[in-house]
Amino acid sequence: MTFSDKSPAAEAVSSVPPEASRPPVSHVRWTVCALLFCATSINYMDRQVLGILAPVLQHNIGWTEAQYGYIVSAFQFAYAVGLVFAGRMVDRFGTRIGYAAVMGIWSISAMCHSLVRSAFGFGVARFFLGLGESGNFPAAIKTTAEWFPQSERSLATGIFNSGANVGAILAPAIVPWVTIRFGWRVSFLITGIFSATWILWWLTHYRKPGEHPKVSRKELDLIHRDPPQPAVNIPWKKLVVYRQTWAFSLAKFLTDPIWWFYLYWLPKFFDSRFHLGLSHLGLPLILVYNASAVGSIGGGWLPAWINRTGMDMVRARLTAMLLCAIAVTPIFFASATHSEWVAVGLLSLAAAAHQGWSANLFTTASDMFPKTAVGAVVGIGGMAGSVGGVLFSLSAGWILQITHSYASLFGIAASAYLIGLLVLRMLAPGLQKVEVTA
Repeated sequence: MTFSDKSPAAEAVSSVPPEASRPPVSHVRWTVCALLFCATSINYMDRQVLGILAPVLQHNIGWTEAQYGYIVSAFQFAYAVGLVFAGRMVDRFGTRIGYAAVMGIWSISAMCHSLVRSAFGFGVARFFLGLGESGNFPAAIKTTAEWFPQSERSLATGIFNSGANVGAILAPAIVPWVTIRFGWRVSFLITGIFSATWILWWLTHYRKPGEHPKVSRKELDLIHRDPPQPAVNIPWKKLVVYRQTWAFSLAKFLTDPIWWFYLYWLPKFFDSRFHLGLSHLGLPLILVYNASAVGSIGGGWLPAWINRTGMDMVRARLTAMLLCAIAVTPIFFASATHSEWVAVGLLSLAAAAHQGWSANLFTTASDMFPKTAVGAVVGIGGMAGSVGGVLFSLSAGWILQITHSYASLFGIAASAYLIGLLVLRMLAPGLQKVEVTA
């Protein structure tokens, strides 16, 4: 059974442009990648505001460490639930309509944080934010699969995934300044204008490659140079049977929680360990997330570079993931150092390695599955990662409340990637493609 990747509205307004109207040369796919980068930046700005304001809100609202864990978990639980439905929705209705819809939901939810006055209220706001934000990566990964040949996907994924780091950089640069001058409620409103602008551009300009009037024949041939894949609808009950789905999902389950930990607990770690106030948190966080942006792009570029040395693309991708997993391990010592800047260095290396790992792990979904199933697979894997994040956040809240130490949490972070890579290689040796029939 086949299904369309466009909504009826999209089919009504889109048409294949005549060959004579196409330009001789184009690089539209990189413009699309830039749009994905901007969307991901907005996504992470929205979710990062709470982490930065956590020390202030903990004082003003009066929540405990355990309650903060519950608030973070509410987001991640909704994110886990939403990812499955968001991935399938994007597969069913297409990236143009689906992406705009999920961004609208998460932007409204983010701004609603400014209205709440209790820990419970923040939990509700975070829940709906998680539902909306769950659609970003399934939509972005599917768009990348539509617009890029396999050899360029990890680089494109690394570029748009670095938007997570840029959003996390912009948030600590902007939020403390806004909060000190206008109050914390205004900080939750600042991304609305960015979201509205992006949605307007996306709806008015985005089309699939074959329908885009500015795509040259040469670029279109490059995008479609990989062997054609069958347009089949793989039901969820069939997807979860594949070992490749479990390999991708378990790797996400083990490693996604570490990134959530960096987002929501680093401001609290720096504040409690080195007694940094809101006005001094910005620089350490900006340095860590700048490093993660470099790691995202560098990690996405690394397999192509290794491939040029003669190694096949699958082995090159797995080698890049191994290097990233090893680079995370020194974070084990972050809680023991008495130097703020040594801690910044260790966390920067770990965050960069995580994003390099993530860019390649995302790409394994499109390596192993046909394009029509990528959104759903990424959604299932993202759900698994969010379930891991819920468990990690609940545990982290109670561990910190009881021990007042980050040592065990950094120990988990140091080992998670090597275990995740072992699971991936055992369940999906060689990233073997899923064979489906129309």
